[in-house]
Amino acid sequence: MSEIPKILVVDDHPTNILLLKRVLEKAAMEVFTAEDGKQCLEKVKGISPDIILLDIMMPGMDGTEVCERLKKDNETKSIPVIFITAKDSKEGKLEGLNLGAVDYITKPIDIDETLARVRTQLRVLSTHKENSELQQRLEESRRAAAIGTITQGISHNLNNLLGIVVGYVDLIKAHSHNPKILNTYLLKLDSAIDRIVSIIQQVGSLAKEAQPELRSIPLSDILEWTTRRFQETHDIAVSIQIENEVGNISIKTNTEIFEGILSRLLINACESYGDDVDTNISIVFRVTQANDESLVFSVEDSGSGLLPELKENVFQPFVSSKRTVGVGMGLTIAKQLTTQLGGELSLHDNPKGGTIATVQLPLSS
Repeated sequence: MSEIPKILVVDDHPTNILLLKRVLEKAAMEVFTAEDGKQCLEKVKGISPDIILLDIMMPGMDGTEVCERLKKDNETKSIPVIFITAKDSKEGKLEGLNLGAVDYITKPIDIDETLARVRTQLRVLSTHKENSELQQRLEESRRAAAIGTITQGISHNLNNLLGIVVGYVDLIKAHSHNPKILNTYLLKLDSAIDRIVSIIQQVGSLAKEAQPELRSIPLSDILEWTTRRFQETHDIAVSIQIENEVGNISIKTNTEIFEGILSRLLINACESYGDDVDTNISIVFRVTQANDESLVFSVEDSGSGLLPELKENVFQPFVSSKRTVGVGMGLTIAKQLTTQLGGELSLHDNPKGGTIATVQLPLSS
């Protein structure tokens, strides 16, 4: 972001443009203007604005189409768009946010609220810049490839979640007089904070000692514990079929880490069925013996399978088919935990449809 923030105001009403221009320039911002969508798209690449204030209701190309075009272009998709809308309904606001806008301003324009929302997004941009610079320094000084790999994803996702939190805090302040709206924003704020906590907890899993304490445990016990605790902990209607082809032998492992691996693979298998609550989720948890020194634990699902574009990077942090910010570390953690136990984790297409995750672990250390 430049030292003097650059704001592009797009509105077909000269009065609105003049008002916003005066307000923003008085707040030490450089303001550029466009009177329609076509003019906006022509100017945006030459100006490289920090924020775009975009009116939705314009003749010809309306604001929604302009926003869609901006978000499809790699050069402009990262520019925050704040919609200016006369729609005060929840549906109208959600429509704008779903198109990729970061915020909205309702007409008639309130000067104080407009400045607060613009400044909020400028703070988010500033934080992103600082995060990027920090990330670059960490990349340059990283001591291990694994640390360097996850740093970028963690920094990016925490930054995005921070932006969401800051935005909802400002909305809560602006609507503190309306309990119904306030409760909605509080729930969304709580959800974003939960995702931040989840990332921090999962990063903590990566920091555990590389050589955990191992003890001998009957295989049947650990299979029962893992599946029971998974179903007790996660509110997912799932049928887990255990097929133990090696009998009730004892294995030398770390119970906490073993459960951590299998729990994440089971979650990944469940998520492959999508969000349809009516879907019959059925998973096979199979144990076979690879050789005299190792066992293979397989989690087999019949879900949507591995997306071709994700196959090569499936174990990288924050790689996910979901669009939700702050998800996609489950397989990364499972891979790291498997390495701590001296094993190998891999994913394959299930010939019957879906995915098979296999963990090969040594029988003893």
